Amino acid sequence: MYSVLQKKDSAHEDSIWSCAWGRNTKVKEKQAEDDKKDAEDDFEDYIVTGGLDDLVKVWSLKDDKVSLKHNLEGHSLGVVSVAISNNGKLCVSSSLDSSMRIWDLEKGEKISNIEEGPVDLWTVAFSPDDKFIISGSHAGKITLYSVENAKADQTYDTRGKFSLSIAYSPDGKYIASGAIDGIINIFDVASSKLCHTLEGHAMPIRSLCFSPDSQFLLTASDDGHMKLYDVQHANVVGTLSGHASWVLSVAFSPDGLHFVSGSSDKTVKVWEVSTKQCIHTFHEHNDQVWGVKFSPDNTKIMSVSEDKGMNIYSCPI
Repeated sequence: MYSVLQKKDSAHEDSIWSCAWGRNTKVKEKQAEDDKKDAEDDFEDYIVTGGLDDLVKVWSLKDDKVSLKHNLEGHSLGVVSVAISNNGKLCVSSSLDSSMRIWDLEKGEKISNIEEGPVDLWTVAFSPDDKFIISGSHAGKITLYSVENAKADQTYDTRGKFSLSIAYSPDGKYIASGAIDGIINIFDVASSKLCHTLEGHAMPIRSLCFSPDSQFLLTASDDGHMKLYDVQHANVVGTLSGHASWVLSVAFSPDGLHFVSGSSDKTVKVWEVSTKQCIHTFHEHNDQVWGVKFSPDNTKIMSVSEDKGMNIYSCPI
């Protein structure tokens, strides 16, 4: 049964524009084979939120309860994007102050600072191996940064407009970006070449993500629609409608069977990939929903909103 596990009505002092959910698996890695069962019970889920109050907040989730672990300070002009590394140890945040910061989630300490001004670093993501961070800017360029030395390693030119959204495929083969003019670009990482340009939307692409098997790309747009693309053949396999306004955020479930969407119509919707149908709608926010994510274990969903709130839902799928 779908239900609200926890509501934090004033998680930030201003609008929350981004969120991420990760799991620190370091305990599991260090356990001996005969301790595997105990190790499965000994991990920590991190939730990271970024707000227009300039704060990056790190939350710990245990026994379905969220508690604040760290307040990470240093940004100005609002935190617009956050991402957690795949090993659950690092976080990256970007701000309209033209900077990115890499943080140690456990210690709550800044590891490095990347100043790329004067550009709007609107969106960030980790590579699957956690060695790189990708970021899109208002110049339309996609930049690959080394996590180790915080230096720009490579640039992909979309030859287009403001990149609002970005994603790295789980298999490491592709980088996708969505632009303010509705154009989606897919780059082949190995060749560093643009391999597909998709023109299915007429308005800004606020969010996009690859399916866990990297076969599909899901896009969300201000036109109120979401589209599912076959990455290899670059064709639309589904158009999903149901939100009454802009679709601001989408995220696949870890098992790839569902995805979740957040909209400026104030709702959070859960969708079934196979039928391309909405199977549940949450009406818990009072303003537009900027970020949605599934938990690593597939059983929960989180959402963050312009209303300063953060919600955790149970998801029986």
